[in-house]
Amino acid sequence: MSKGNSTKITDELYQYMLDHNPPLDSVQRGLVARTYASFPDVAGMQSAEEQGPLLAFLVRLTGARHIVEVGTFTGFSALSMAQALPADGRIIACDVSEEWTAYGRQAWEEAGVADRIELRIAPALETLRAMPAEPHIDMAYVDADKESQISYWEELVPRLRPGGLIVTDNTLYHGTVLDESATGSAAGVRAFNDHVAADPRMDSVLLAISDGLTLSRKR
Repeated sequence: MSKGNSTKITDELYQYMLDHNPPLDSVQRGLVARTYASFPDVAGMQSAEEQGPLLAFLVRLTGARHIVEVGTFTGFSALSMAQALPADGRIIACDVSEEWTAYGRQAWEEAGVADRIELRIAPALETLRAMPAEPHIDMAYVDADKESQISYWEELVPRLRPGGLIVTDNTLYHGTVLDESATGSAAGVRAFNDHVAADPRMDSVLLAISDGLTLSRKR
């Protein structure tokens, strides 16, 4: 097996990458700072800084107008996607925490995109199952509890339009996907990765971006 380019991502090289990507704007950067200041123990749940510009790029690339986000936390990813949407685009953002998402609501207002984001505080499976059954979703971003990822996938795929995109975060899960005896979230991610790779409805690639990012396009 050859793994090709083995460039080590040092802190300096990571900063170089950020410097050559679209920069975060003042609202995005302020939200990132408030998240780390207010929730230092769980701030790692926030999507990595480089994923904000990437998600915005994917929204524009797919021409998405109807996006579903499963797992919103403090709203950085929803903010990044909403800023890339056309004026008539909408995001349904699913989360169970009023406390965390209050930070997102504030940032969305500051950025002038609050009207593009509908936050639904409820278990995400309930929200997904209440959506129309026909294909209508252009893009979905999944970054929530790992043991439910297959269930989210099975609700999203039938509702995704042909050519639509599902982006799933943390699919390397800190390297624990290599552990065949993994339990809990790590086991959930392992099972999800196998499920996605075997799904004939979708074309998928797992990329070593941040903690692993899987892009899946409906055939």
